[in-house]
Amino acid sequence: MDGSGTARQLARAATAARITDVARRQLAEVGASGLSLRAVAREMGLASSALYRYFPHRDALLTALIIDAYDALGAAGERSYAAAARAGTDPGGQWLQVCRACRRWALAHPHEFALVYGSPVPGYAAPADTVGPATRVPRLLARVLRAAAAADVLMPPRQPVPKVPLVTAQVLAIAGPAPPQPFADLIERSLVLWVVLMGALSFELFGHLEGVVSHRGAWFDAAMAVAAEGVGLPVPLPAARRTPVR
Repeated sequence: MDGSGTARQLARAATAARITDVARRQLAEVGASGLSLRAVAREMGLASSALYRYFPHRDALLTALIIDAYDALGAAGERSYAAAARAGTDPGGQWLQVCRACRRWALAHPHEFALVYGSPVPGYAAPADTVGPATRVPRLLARVLRAAAAADVLMPPRQPVPKVPLVTAQVLAIAGPAPPQPFADLIERSLVLWVVLMGALSFELFGHLEGVVSHRGAWFDAAMAVAAEGVGLPVPLPAARRTPVR
């Protein structure tokens, strides 16, 4: 590839990044359903037709924002997991560190979190391109549980899940084969952890804990430990703090 081709590609990537940066700012003002290419072009001082060369319609721009959000959240969790693994942290501690990293990202990027875990955008259907990024966190959680089972620190379930298909073939293809007994339901159980994690973050970000929880950081840690305990993963919690954790 010649230098001019590389320069054009870099310039195109830089412009696309500017467009998504402006679109992310507008998410905070008008929400995903109010996002428009015309408004983004107006803020950038460009003609709408110029943006169509990068994003042919609003849904294409939304898809780019959704993929970026999923990838950023997944990367935050993966970095935390890698750091915990390097430090020799036990699987329960790794789970807690991943959850904390997801919470930090969500609190720092509430509108992007709402884009991917809030109300569906009317008229928008997510394409297959979003599946890989969307599964980074659940795949990471499944990895933690598999490591716990391999290290013999995962407790067998007291209440195994019913022996009927509970997850789709797509989930099984992503997660890989189920471990042997007594952990044959590990895929279904790891899905519970993902749902609890995202549910706890949604409750906090969307205001459902107002007037309910006073020490949110400590409550979050406890909630993640309770959820992990329910699937057989012991999570050591830090000593209780006397000051509120936001």
